[in-house]
Amino acid sequence: MEKRLEYLYKGESFAILMFVFTSYVINHVYPELRLYSLFSFWVSFFLLEFLLLQGAAYWYAKLKMVKRKNTSDHSFPLVLKLKRLEKVTLGLFIVSLPIFGMDFLRFSPSLPIGGLTIAAFIYVFALLEYINYFYVQLSYDNLSDITHLLKSRRLKRSSISKEYRRISQMKK
Repeated sequence: MEKRLEYLYKGESFAILMFVFTSYVINHVYPELRLYSLFSFWVSFFLLEFLLLQGAAYWYAKLKMVKRKNTSDHSFPLVLKLKRLEKVTLGLFIVSLPIFGMDFLRFSPSLPIGGLTIAAFIYVFALLEYINYFYVQLSYDNLSDITHLLKSRRLKRSSISKEYRRISQMKK
């Protein structure tokens, strides 16, 4: 369990850094994409990084709890904060949609289609991460998860969702 949580924590943390580096390289190597001049890119990029940071914090808290071999759940306050952040993040997704329209109007008629496509891809990827963290598990990267998926033919609830549900039931 400890190795799995460490893998998840380090993976999310590494992704945060790699997306920053990758965006810089793409913007530098392909200036015609005008990536850094697109508001839609920055909003999508922020959403993705914000979600990855939430995921890294969650897996880090779970890892610390397991390492301490503590039976009391120290992720309890974090799960409640993440549940509040879920609503904030959803609001950011909704508010950010018109920004794509602003970029279309701003750059029309010479639209940087490549840059807008990358921004839209990042937006969709961030939305999938949001669903993966707060609703259903979308990534199945180990044998246990894949076996469960094949047997049940259903997606698993996300870890944060399961914990929040458990916490809510404890409060009643």
